[in-house]
Amino acid sequence: MKHQKFNGVYKAINYMLIVLFLLFTVSVSKAEETKQEEKITGSVSAVVYNRYVFRGYELSSDSVVIQPSITLSYKGFSVNYWGNIDTNEKATQSFVPDRPGRKSFNESDLTFSYTYTIDKLSLTGGYIYYGTKYADETEEIFLSSSYDVITKPTLTIYRDISTYPGTYINLSLSHSLPFYKDITLDLSASFGYFKGDDSYWKTYESSTGDYTGKKYSGFHDGKVQAGFTIPIAKNLTVQPMVQYWFPLSSKAKRIIDGSSYNPNGHIDDTWVTGINITFSF
Repeated sequence: MKHQKFNGVYKAINYMLIVLFLLFTVSVSKAEETKQEEKITGSVSAVVYNRYVFRGYELSSDSVVIQPSITLSYKGFSVNYWGNIDTNEKATQSFVPDRPGRKSFNESDLTFSYTYTIDKLSLTGGYIYYGTKYADETEEIFLSSSYDVITKPTLTIYRDISTYPGTYINLSLSHSLPFYKDITLDLSASFGYFKGDDSYWKTYESSTGDYTGKKYSGFHDGKVQAGFTIPIAKNLTVQPMVQYWFPLSSKAKRIIDGSSYNPNGHIDDTWVTGINITFSF
């Protein structure tokens, strides 16, 4: 009975994705052109972290990573390029490096999206291409809903449509407080749930000594973050920050016979520190 209930939940999620896409398409088709001329806006940034963590998975070990990014936006449409440079690639419990012990520009991602705003509600849909060297390249589509209140709650559903079929759902909250003059204290938290739909996500079984178990699913990763936004010139800011990642369930952190229950690796309690420099235009 429990298995049937969970299947019903997963089917409901898929139906919700379809409905949201239809609503999104209708909203875009009915959107009115703004009367004022809109200009292209965007930002260029570079973040330096002591490690690379993605949805709880540690993708680097004992090395500094540099992550450049550029975003361009026009009338609700946005395109973003994001990259990751690992200064000293080493194997982790999640992925195998493509250039062990050397510097590697090991990831280049492209995101295309459209945002439609109704009063305080923002709806965003888009596509992400993950150009990874340490794993097979893959693609996702996503839908996001955000409400502009004090904690800015944002619910995003990601669906892998290529190499690693599965659904990742993330709820995030954030808030900024005045700290000193124009400096703000920025606080945020996020919580993720994942369900694998492909044989890739079969879990580890001690009876077979291999990944032959049921497909991985469950409450996955959590993250809390604190930092400061410090204006240093017109349109230029510096943001030092610290993050704490942690597993949300016993499944996410489970280890069997020295191997991770999750085929992508287990999730540890992990601290990340970094600094971001952003120029907006």
